[in-house]
Amino acid sequence: MPKLEPIDETFFDTAKLRYEQTWDIDESAAEVWRQLVENPLHWCKTLKIDWTSSPPFGVGTTRRVKVLGLLVSNEHYFIWDEGRRNAFYFTDANLPLFKRFGEDYLVEPTGEKTSRFTWKLAGEPTAIGASGRPVLDWLVAGFFKDTTRHFSSSAG
Repeated sequence: MPKLEPIDETFFDTAKLRYEQTWDIDESAAEVWRQLVENPLHWCKTLKIDWTSSPPFGVGTTRRVKVLGLLVSNEHYFIWDEGRRNAFYFTDANLPLFKRFGEDYLVEPTGEKTSRFTWKLAGEPTAIGASGRPVLDWLVAGFFKDTTRHFSSSAG
């Protein structure tokens, strides 16, 4: 699979493609974190994610994602602040859509039984990837819609 370049946390503020959404959730930060780690983004219909590292997870952890059953990528975690934040970048992908791509998840308590989840995605597309921007916009909008639905339905 084609290799991608690593990123650091500044990439989430400087990348050409950036997406971000925040949810205020009626669940504790610990519960939201648990869902993100135990069965990551299982509510997103177009994603299938499998850990390729064994717990305990931390910096250096890896996993594999399949998007729409078409794009397959391996991910490497470069930030892991247990219970609060993690971030990863694609190390390789079967389709040459990005030079660099990463995601950042931040979970913050806002009360004893409430929290805030911020999800950032950032990418530097290849020429081929840039032409697919409408598809990427559609996918990310779907991820965010599925996340809104999930946390709205699980509240309480």
